[in-house]
Amino acid sequence: MNLILFGAPGAGKGTQSAKLVEELGYKHISTGDLFRYAMKNETALGVEAKKYVDAGKLVPDSIVIGMVDEAFGALAGASFILDGFPRTAPQAEALDNLLESHSLDIGKVIFLEVPKELLLGRLTGRRVCKNCGATYHVEAKPPVKDGVCDVCSSDQVVQRKDDMPEVIEERLEVYENSTAPVKSFYLAQGKLIELDGTGEADDVFARIKGVLS
Repeated sequence: MNLILFGAPGAGKGTQSAKLVEELGYKHISTGDLFRYAMKNETALGVEAKKYVDAGKLVPDSIVIGMVDEAFGALAGASFILDGFPRTAPQAEALDNLLESHSLDIGKVIFLEVPKELLLGRLTGRRVCKNCGATYHVEAKPPVKDGVCDVCSSDQVVQRKDDMPEVIEERLEVYENSTAPVKSFYLAQGKLIELDGTGEADDVFARIKGVLS
């Protein structure tokens, strides 16, 4: 069963996706990972995307959809999780068309509900490796050596500008406004499942597995 896993920044999508990959064999499709790979390797779409990123502009949906299209083409029959996409109703509509073109479908759309005050704590403590994208938290999951990535040994584990306290409030407000129509879109299709995203990661994962059975 193919899944969409979404929720506000800091809701735990990456953590739960990793568990689904490790324990249930899913293929993880994260738009953040797709962007990093495409820009780092200077693919055609990556070069186009970088122009917008460098100019501080939003990357057009056509480029995002193009990257997801390429990811679908490499699935080789594996079940997948879409993490962080779609973010808007127009993207959801475009995704439906893309899925149809690949003879794929989405079984369930899982939204992780987490209170705003908890999201703030998770985000301000988050650190990310600029080289490989590995994610850490200063309290819950620090790297073994401060500032050094456990995965690729890069010394570029930093706090992103998007995770600064002064930026987070705005990010959460923007996300809420854009996500409400997406939730309505999948609710109308009978695919939306809203789950409690609080507590230990293993407890949240147990809830996810419960709706997949």
